[in-house]
Amino acid sequence: MQADSVKWFRKRLSTWAASNLRDFPWRRTTDPYSIFVAEFLLQKTTAATAAPIYEAFSIEYPNLKVLATAPIEAVAQLLQPLGLAFRAERLCRSAKIVVENYGGNIPASEEELLLLPGVGKYTARAICANAFGQSTAVLDTNVARIFERFFGLQGDRVKSRCKILWAAADAIAPDRDVGRWNLTLLDFGALVCVARKPRCSKCPLQQKCCHFNKIAMDRELNQSSD
Repeated sequence: MQADSVKWFRKRLSTWAASNLRDFPWRRTTDPYSIFVAEFLLQKTTAATAAPIYEAFSIEYPNLKVLATAPIEAVAQLLQPLGLAFRAERLCRSAKIVVENYGGNIPASEEELLLLPGVGKYTARAICANAFGQSTAVLDTNVARIFERFFGLQGDRVKSRCKILWAAADAIAPDRDVGRWNLTLLDFGALVCVARKPRCSKCPLQQKCCHFNKIAMDRELNQSSD
């Protein structure tokens, strides 16, 4: 990836984000517990689906100590619409560990967060960025899709474990306000650079996008051969 392309990519997406970022309740706070819960709920789930469950959960379990003493069955029932049967059990176990080992304070380091049940690299980094303002980039299938299309990268089949794409995420992220940058990528992947029928005609990146330019070139070749 060339430095000028990365710079252009950041500038275009930052401009897009100024008027297009979505609003969800967990984005209005930097409270570590709230973000910790939100990231658990967002695993393998769309933000729109998680939003009403998050609000109900926040009322029922307003802090970590309440959650740590809650019956797993009750938590599971509340989270049932989100799927992943093991989600509630891992969330409750993590809450208990934080209370017992960290004095009820959500760990502020990626390394410590990764020791908690149900916390993977994405979740740990999202918590670090959104709750603690750390410069930790994230990568999921949506973000990976943007990188692969725009920069012409080829990641592994399992994107969340691809070292090439994780290295790209770190290299592309700006030096400051990485939490907002992460949200920009997530929303752009959800609203514009979608998996099927991407909205290329409305994309601010099309001028330098490898995927868009390849499609345009293939179209020209097909027309010239007719």
